[in-house]
Amino acid sequence: MPWSWRYEGANGESVTGPAETFSSQSDAESWIGLQWPELAEAGVHSVVLVENDRVEYRMSLLPPAE
Repeated sequence: MPWSWRYEGANGESVTGPAETFSSQSDAESWIGLQWPELAEAGVHSVVLVENDRVEYRMSLLPPAE
């Protein structure tokens, strides 16, 4: 089953990001662990990990509010 990331902006709207697919959840998570700083700089506020059409989880790329 292919895994991929969806990208969201400040208001939860879809934004364009790399169209990568991965053969495992672990591969997808390793990739986002390396790419998140560049994605955040490009205006991606959160990402959604998807297996086919099933959402696994959503994760913020922003630092916690202080």
